Amino acid sequence: MSKFNTPTIGTKTVNKAGGAAFSQSAELELVSILLTSFANDTFYEKAEDKFDRMKNLLPHVDPLFAAKAAVYARKQFGMRSITHVLAGELAKLISGKQWAKNFYTQIVNRPDDMLEIISYMQAGKNKLPNSMKKGFAKAFDSLGAYELAKYRGEGKALKLVDVVNMVHPVPTEKNAEALKALVEGTLKSTDTWETKLTQAGQGKESEEEKIEAKKEAWTEMVNSGKLGYFALLRNLRNIMQADPSLEPKVIEQLTNKDKIRKSLVLPFRFFTAITELEKENTSRKIISAINTAAEISLSNVPSLPGRTLIAVDVSGSMIGRPSEIASMFGAVLFKATNSAMIIFSDNAKYMSLNPDDTLLSLSRGINFATGGTNFHSIFELATRANQKYDRIIILSDMQAWKSSSWGDNRTVQSSFLQYKQAMNVDSLLYSFDLAGYGSMQFPEKNVFCLAGFSDKIFSIMEVLEQDPNALANTISSVEL
Repeated sequence: MSKFNTPTIGTKTVNKAGGAAFSQSAELELVSILLTSFANDTFYEKAEDKFDRMKNLLPHVDPLFAAKAAVYARKQFGMRSITHVLAGELAKLISGKQWAKNFYTQIVNRPDDMLEIISYMQAGKNKLPNSMKKGFAKAFDSLGAYELAKYRGEGKALKLVDVVNMVHPVPTEKNAEALKALVEGTLKSTDTWETKLTQAGQGKESEEEKIEAKKEAWTEMVNSGKLGYFALLRNLRNIMQADPSLEPKVIEQLTNKDKIRKSLVLPFRFFTAITELEKENTSRKIISAINTAAEISLSNVPSLPGRTLIAVDVSGSMIGRPSEIASMFGAVLFKATNSAMIIFSDNAKYMSLNPDDTLLSLSRGINFATGGTNFHSIFELATRANQKYDRIIILSDMQAWKSSSWGDNRTVQSSFLQYKQAMNVDSLLYSFDLAGYGSMQFPEKNVFCLAGFSDKIFSIMEVLEQDPNALANTISSVEL
């Protein structure tokens, strides 16, 4: 089993930008892909290429580790499409394994996971192995009427009732009635905001009547306080379009400190809401309320002691999803910790930031441009500035290719070591691969090479500072 913070291979290689790097162990590269792939294209790699790279890795990885990593990525990081592909590909490798059935039970976080995995198998003209059928049948045990109705797959080529007919789940006290209704075609969703909106428009002949009915539905849900915090945040545009008079009530609920803390919502959730609402002619009061709520949600971010240096890669290859993650993650880190921020591409420079600015302002103040990726410049600048940091957090796609100004052909690892020696400090270093290309810059102890991003990331960092092998141990502890 590889140790994620201290890769045992550390073999020199060339990254996708043509620069010197270190190859990852097969296990680390697999986790990197799992935790960064959103089934979309990145600067250096197409989504299908990433899927192919993962498939090519599987013969070099312990299948049990791969299965546990898939369950971890699905349930802890919420990764969907990439785990569906892995679950389908593992079917060829784990036939006859005692734990295979349990894997296919555990990989189901929602009923539609089964629909996606089976669809992937069928697209490749592969038969469903018995372990998958048995595992999926067992997965139904934990599903009640609500989940079965919500994810029944109406309008899809493969429906949940088709899965029932394939795997033949044994009815339980919890789902017997719902399964019967599903098979008979009478199971309907009744207790979600989506259902209430759908029902509101049924039986209405004119478009005006439908609009009025949905307005009444939103009004009832907002005024009753029954709409969950995440649902409120996700539907702000729809609510305000349906009934602008709800604005005071919406603002009251959005900025309610108790609701925010109980929901455990982190600041990242608010960035998307603001971006979408700014496209519309949305009230400035609503935008202001979202900013206020984001600031309140900082109390949900675990604290990191000491001083932190945040280094954001603003080179050309970061454009797209990696830059979005880096800018909002960097802003949250700056507000939540005692920190300074460096931006770097060909060279590095400190940013002059006001901690009283909003998260959105800080995030949008990080400008991404063209240029190379010079990791050495981070440590050179921090040394020249005579600054000691307890941890350095690098947000990048790890595609470095620039040389050190300190001379010779030194590795980034040696530049980091020289910084620590010059400052007489034993800094921790978090190296975040935001694109999952499969190479890294720091094969050394006390360096945590992490891939991906989710609301769980601060909790993971908190654990890592107590246990250097936390990520490896967490994945290994997944029970199958």
